[in-house]
Order: sequence, then C-alpha cells, then structure tokens
Amino acid sequence: MKMITVLGPTACGKTSLATALAAAMDGEIISADSRQVYRRMDIGTGKDIADYTIGGRQIPYHLIDIAEPGTKYNLFRYQHDFRRAYDDIRARGKQPILCGGTGLYIEAVLSGYRLASVPENKQLRATLEGKSLEELTAMLEELKRRNGSNMHNRTDVDTAKRAIRAIEIETFNGEHPTVAADTPPIDSIIIGIEISRYERRKRITERLKQRLEDGMVEEIRQLLDSGIAAEDLIYYGLEYKYVTEYVIGRTTREEMFGLLETAIHQFAKRQMTWFRGMERRGFKINWIEASVPTAEKVETVRQMMLAYR
Repeated sequence: MKMITVLGPTACGKTSLATALAAAMDGEIISADSRQVYRRMDIGTGKDIADYTIGGRQIPYHLIDIAEPGTKYNLFRYQHDFRRAYDDIRARGKQPILCGGTGLYIEAVLSGYRLASVPENKQLRATLEGKSLEELTAMLEELKRRNGSNMHNRTDVDTAKRAIRAIEIETFNGEHPTVAADTPPIDSIIIGIEISRYERRKRITERLKQRLEDGMVEEIRQLLDSGIAAEDLIYYGLEYKYVTEYVIGRTTREEMFGLLETAIHQFAKRQMTWFRGMERRGFKINWIEASVPTAEKVETVRQMMLAYR
C-alpha cells in the first residue's frame, strides 16, 4: 500500500487535509513535526488535537506526545519511531498518512537514510564555547559545504546551543561518512499544500494572536514552574524561545510578539525552500491550493491513488 505524505509550510492546513484523508480512506496519521513529539508542549507546537476528531470519530495518530520536554529528541530516534509506527499501520491493513512540516524528517524517512547516533563531543564543545551565533553559523555552513550535506535542518538553528549541536553532528558525519541505507525508501504520493505568501502571512499572524489568547504564555510558565530550565525551552526555538524570553523578563510582551511573528514568517519561508529543494533532489510533490475545499482535495488525492495502482 502506497503511503500518502501531506506537507507544506506552517499554517497552511496540513492536519485538516490529513485527517480528512484518514477518515475517507481508513487511515492513520504519522506526525512529521520535530516539536509535537514533546508532551505538555501543546499550544506552542500547534498540536490541534481537536482536528483529529472527524464526525465524532477519533483518527488515530502516532509520534505526538512521545518525549518529555527538556529532552532532545532527534532525527535518529525519529527514523526508528517512524518505522515502528509505519510497519504497525501497514500490518493492520490501514492507510499510512505522513503529515507535517519538518522537511528533514520527511525526506529522511522517504529516502531511507541510515544515520548514526551522534555522541556528545566534549572536547569540540569546549572549543566552541563563547562563540557567537554568527560565528557558529559560519562554521556550520563551511562544514556542510565540505561534507556536501543537506541533512541538517537549518530552520531550527536559531540559538548558539543548537548551532553547537549541529556542528557536532556535521563534524561526526565528516569523520564517519553515512553508510548506505539499510531500509528501503518509502513509496509515497506526496501532496503539498500551496498557499500564497499574503495568505500565509495573514494566517500566521492570526494564529499567533489566537495561541496567545488560548494560553500559550501560561503553558510555558507551567513548564518553567515544573522545573524545566529556561535555556532548555529556548533550545526548541520559535514560540518556546521568544515566549520564554518574555516570561523570564528579557523582553516585553510587545517585543516578544514582534520578534516571534517575524521568526515564524522566516521559518515558513525556509520550509518552502526545503520543499523546493526536495523537488530538485528528485521528489515529485503534487501541489494543491490551500483555498480548494477539503472535499475536493480529498477527491483529488483519491484519483491520484487510483492512477498509481
């Protein structure tokens, strides 16, 4: 059974389409979101769990709420967790639907990359301590150029701590080249949700305001009060970076909103850059306009599935 993959930039409506497809095709969702894996990080990651109920029926989902906040989930773990979920769904005769916006995760599982678990390099970290984010980013880009690497997700390197980990990974990969995949690529029809820049920016701003009204600041306060270090939350980037900095007094609410809004717009742009890069690397993405009614989108995907049989 061919998998369906639904991808697109943040706020484009991926989850709504994926759950509608699952309801129509007896499917189950596998999340491809690098932050929705964390428990109790709900509003900031946009889990939208209510979207998984269609007509009173709960759509099964996987790889959401599987890690504790404060820990560092990674691509290596994701590949293994994905494979377990995928094999389980297939074994029960259900339609697997991969849905998310983390292009690195999507590309890695579709291509069947085999990655090593990269250990901490304390000596390297000591030499990088104290360097600015700009210096670290320049070092990372040079390592990527030397390695010919497209396997690190630059969209998430927005703190020095993350940049150091990225350099650690690239250094390890340069010294221990990735070996051939030991799992086959996943056969999938890839659906991309295309949305105009204007509409995307409008949705992002509206959604950010709604998340703040829904209690995103309170969610992050609770995480801090539970004992999670501020720097560990900042590590996750975007909402958790900027709202945490506001909560601990580094910025005002107005500054937080402006900086976060800009960062999400930039993030969405980088997501699209990744997806266009996937197309250049040989993936066929079937783009569907976000404005098309959900029922029409579902029927379009149905016809694609029939054509591929």
